[in-house]
Amino acid sequence: MTTIQKKSLKVGSYVDTNHVDTVIRNYKRERWVHNSEHIGKEDSLSVWYSVEELEGFIERIKANGGDGIKMYFAAYPENFEKRPEYSGRQTIVMVATRSRQTEAGVANKDLYTNPGQILAYNLGSICPPNCGTGGQTKPPSKPGETGDADDWGGIGVTIVDRGAKGLTIV
Repeated sequence: MTTIQKKSLKVGSYVDTNHVDTVIRNYKRERWVHNSEHIGKEDSLSVWYSVEELEGFIERIKANGGDGIKMYFAAYPENFEKRPEYSGRQTIVMVATRSRQTEAGVANKDLYTNPGQILAYNLGSICPPNCGTGGQTKPPSKPGETGDADDWGGIGVTIVDRGAKGLTIV
């Protein structure tokens, strides 16, 4: 009997708190401040989905022969009628993918369930405008716990110098 071993598609890795803090701070300084000025209000900094939603999306991906997810950076239209408070703000759109071997290597192709119908997920809870209330009072004390922080406190807290417009703490 011949056994065919499937090659792992894993490309990411777990990272530590310092890494997360560094990349969030870099984003805020190098992208967020300019995005916010461009749209005339504070741009979103995060998108939240429940585990239940993500598990459901992953189940649909597998049921349709997919094996991955691309997370596209995106922005809602200026006059987004479905959720006006999201208008102009950035988001992520998760698109199901199926890997294919090509001459150039592995390609992760967007997964269509019907002609013209991509399998995708969006419209999570973005912050801002949907941020918790209050600031951080304490970090988590044990692995698996969450702290008292909302999206504005804790990791990635950054002071951004906006020149003549003053300082912003995000």
